[in-house]
Amino acid sequence: MSKIRLMQARKAFWILLFSIAIAVSCSGPSDVRVIKMGHALVTSHPVHEAMLFLAKRVEEKSGGKLKIKVYPNQQLGTERELVELLQIGSLGMTKVSSAALEGFAPMMQVLGVPFLFRDDEHLTKVLRGEIGKKLLLDGEKYWLRGLCYYDAGKRSFYSKEKPIESPEDLKGLKVRVMESNMATNMVRAMGGSPTPVAYGELYTALQQGIVDGAENNPPSLYTSKHYEVCGYYSLDEHTALPDVVIVSTKVWNSLSPQEQEWLQEAADESADYQYELWAASTKKSLEELEKAGVVISYPDKEPFRKAVSAVYESLKTEQPEIYEIIQEIQEIQ
Repeated sequence: MSKIRLMQARKAFWILLFSIAIAVSCSGPSDVRVIKMGHALVTSHPVHEAMLFLAKRVEEKSGGKLKIKVYPNQQLGTERELVELLQIGSLGMTKVSSAALEGFAPMMQVLGVPFLFRDDEHLTKVLRGEIGKKLLLDGEKYWLRGLCYYDAGKRSFYSKEKPIESPEDLKGLKVRVMESNMATNMVRAMGGSPTPVAYGELYTALQQGIVDGAENNPPSLYTSKHYEVCGYYSLDEHTALPDVVIVSTKVWNSLSPQEQEWLQEAADESADYQYELWAASTKKSLEELEKAGVVISYPDKEPFRKAVSAVYESLKTEQPEIYEIIQEIQEIQ
């Protein structure tokens, strides 16, 4: 069986499995509703801890009438497969990078624009303001509703053979990117060769030389153990893509107004908790990476900014609606 057919068969299997289990996904005993929540990260990741906190608060707020069961580490599928399961209502919730939502919520592309945010305060104002709230609901017509944002730090390049000190160092390198047009265009503008690889397959892809490097935040680099293959981490901090906690609109609409309120409140509280976890995890991850022998560098960001100016220009002419949001974001003080 070819690799493509195998992937198609696996996907069909998961869809069938969860379609059969749909009643279990959103209900339990007659007086208890259980929402299944899957994600692709390991249990040591701060995002997983935040999801457990979310589940705890939902149960507390509802007096046990509404519960969330969390399935980590791709137990229920890859990030994209989980999103597709949400669309058909066979899975209740997941966490996804805003970049991975581009195909379902087109306006989310704006959050992946490189060097868009001035600093952490600017980013927080955008995400928790009107723009952020509108973006959370942009995928509703695709049966995906955003509940809140989780901090996913700043993404930087890590590599096997040499540090990425300037865009010139990316030339000739195959760099793993998410399935995101924005990420693809960014790496290409910097001179690299963007190569989409599923997160769960990246360690092997690095080992086998399918890709020469990747880009991600410190906690993900550390918890994934990609540093065992990549000895260089160059903190150019090109993007600050948040994670998004999403719920299937099919599941959301099946909840009573009270249940929706419990879920939204718990999600917002988990976001506050996750921001604290993330800050501590980033500090610890960088310390542990240094202990492991990873060469961490802080290259001048200006050459990287200049390299992606073409991305902004193309958005101005090809996607004016995205460029308009960029301007609104830049005006926020």
